[in-house]
Amino acid sequence: MRNHINFIQSPITDILDDAVTASAGIGSGIETYPLYDYIMQSIFLKITGYQEQKMKCICWELATNDYEYRYRNIYSKGLSECSNYNDKNKIYADLIAQIKKYKLDFNVSDQDKEKILGETIEEIKNIFLNTNLSIWAQKNFNEFIASKFAGEDHFIVNKNKKNKQLDKTELFNNTLQDKYAMLYKYRNSCAHNTKSYQQNLPTLKTLQDENYADENYFIWFAILLLIDKIFILFFNEYLDLRNNEI
Repeated sequence: MRNHINFIQSPITDILDDAVTASAGIGSGIETYPLYDYIMQSIFLKITGYQEQKMKCICWELATNDYEYRYRNIYSKGLSECSNYNDKNKIYADLIAQIKKYKLDFNVSDQDKEKILGETIEEIKNIFLNTNLSIWAQKNFNEFIASKFAGEDHFIVNKNKKNKQLDKTELFNNTLQDKYAMLYKYRNSCAHNTKSYQQNLPTLKTLQDENYADENYFIWFAILLLIDKIFILFFNEYLDLRNNEI
């Protein structure tokens, strides 16, 4: 299972760094602009597929050490594609539950995850700053930098609802869930090539939607990287606790 562990622990920033390096020689002249969507869509699909496989590997690792989990989630129900938010959130809850089997007082800190979000945004900025990929989409990149993506309580679910106990096993709150829903919709569109028979331009109603600005590769990369970092953090916690028990 060592290969699984190495893969789970490898960050998706490796893919982003490789993409920036591979496209650097193309330049950023106006004649290169048509390449933007081809390259960014390719990176996007590669990352989403990479993360889906990582989710499955985490499930297999948990199932290796917990036979009841193996029967309940692998044999009985089977693994899903691990691509939508509910799939990822279930695996996240399962991972936290496994950690608590070894450490009963384990607590998921909202502040820790907010810190990871801040680091994620800075990492995306640093990877793409002054590259041809950000120059080709300067408006989108600037919107990502200027967005209110950070500084919000993204991990407190239903925080404005009274008498509602906060769910500490939720990956993140409704704001980021909405952003992920847009990401997932686009992922399906790319994977099934639905744009080939649909109009490629947004309607005026779509352009007026305040969420339209979230249809942005840099925001989507940040969300995928955020999920990746959270899973790596807690999987390593699980691994350390499990190894100490052996």
